[in-house]
Amino acid sequence: MNKIAFNNEKYLTIQRENIMKRVAAFGDKLYIEFGGKLFDDYHASRVLPGFKPDSKLQMLLGMKEKVEIVIVVNSNDINKNKVRNDLGISYQAEVERLIEAYKEVDLYVGSVVFTFYQPAPLVDAFITKLNHIGVKVSKLYEINGYPNNIPLIVSDEGFGKNEYIETTRPIVVITAPGPGSGKMATCLSQLYHENKRGVRAGYAKYETFPVWSLPLDHPVNLAYEAATSDLEDVNMIDPFHLQAYGKTAVNYNRDVQTFPLLKAIFEKIYGESPYKSPTDMGVNMIGFAIEDQEASYEASKAEVIRRYYEARKLNFLGKFKDSAVSKEEVLMNQLGLTIDDRKCVKPCLDKQEETGVACVSIELPNGEVVVGKTSTLLRASSAALLNALKVLGKIDDSFPLLSPSVIEPIQKLKVESLRHRNPRLHAEEVLIALAIQGNSNPLASVALKQLPKLKGCQAHSSVILQEVDYNTFKKLGIEITEEPVSYAHRLYKGK
Repeated sequence: MNKIAFNNEKYLTIQRENIMKRVAAFGDKLYIEFGGKLFDDYHASRVLPGFKPDSKLQMLLGMKEKVEIVIVVNSNDINKNKVRNDLGISYQAEVERLIEAYKEVDLYVGSVVFTFYQPAPLVDAFITKLNHIGVKVSKLYEINGYPNNIPLIVSDEGFGKNEYIETTRPIVVITAPGPGSGKMATCLSQLYHENKRGVRAGYAKYETFPVWSLPLDHPVNLAYEAATSDLEDVNMIDPFHLQAYGKTAVNYNRDVQTFPLLKAIFEKIYGESPYKSPTDMGVNMIGFAIEDQEASYEASKAEVIRRYYEARKLNFLGKFKDSAVSKEEVLMNQLGLTIDDRKCVKPCLDKQEETGVACVSIELPNGEVVVGKTSTLLRASSAALLNALKVLGKIDDSFPLLSPSVIEPIQKLKVESLRHRNPRLHAEEVLIALAIQGNSNPLASVALKQLPKLKGCQAHSSVILQEVDYNTFKKLGIEITEEPVSYAHRLYKGK
């Protein structure tokens, strides 16, 4: 299991301090463009063990009276019913989820902004729905020549035709359900409107990765490239920062490429640019809370291998281009990694080769790897899960946790009444069956008590898992990778 690499409490303290300094530097209001996830940031928690997935959220909660959330969504993404690959839900559903999640922790959601707005049935229906639940909505429009035609952009016919977003607090967090939503354009549009109203407003960017204070080839930064291979992001030295200060800082290609235009827009709005480099715009202090570099190296290398497998899977499913897989392979080579560096892979593939059926392996906290295979009663994921719980609970392998007399009635129900073609129990059904037996079977009770120990365990499947099993592993906190092979592949038919 990963060693702790990151001091989360230190991070929260210095991050709040840095943001408040930036607010003071501008005066009345600060618009912060939040990149990545405001909560559920599991990538950061994987590459920097000790980082809490909700760290950004906790940081904001420490000054919530000063914070207002504005959610920005690209109207085209709503109109196309775009789906987030990681969550499997539409962007509309994600916006609704975010609103509820912020409200639950008492963060004020000021409004939802629709960028690239044009009248469309799905978009307008969503706007109506938001209005009905009391969420304010603003519309931003496409500007011809953006971002190059600066005289038009910074004029009443450019930013000026956008609706002004009414905000009431000094720190306005601009977040979104996914990339390409138009967060920066929203911030710049607001700066224009605030300036026209005599309000001293500023802009800052909060991107967790790449970490500007770490070397370009640091595994943490390379893991970020692996996480964004489909976006074709590339980490690079910030040439503007180097020229202005004679110091090396890491940024990424899109910010570096767009900075000259942003600088010109700032100058048009403010009279001069407050920033000399894209790195200057950032407020992220994450690099200063890393306390064990070696631990961060190892965790980041493990993440690169996981991302390699994820890219191969999504490429197989037609969701990623070949170039994304090639990028992952380059990063693997750069770090000197192979799939054998993921300890759970080889036992899984060896068992599949031996048996000719789908297999799943799980690496336990002590480093031991257990493997489960497909049988007439259980899916491979279910078998692996039961085997893991037996080992963790020190239960003799000769004692079945679930007897056929328990499994068979469930199978009969699935096939005869629910009309499933596959009678084998998936992982969630196995856990439910264990829970039912918990009161009458002491071994089942012991096994269930081991479930928390699975959080953070690594696993591998010789096929792409069915969604129900993948989601169960995810809920348990098991980090699973999969071979890009369909479960319905001829090798496994009837097995």
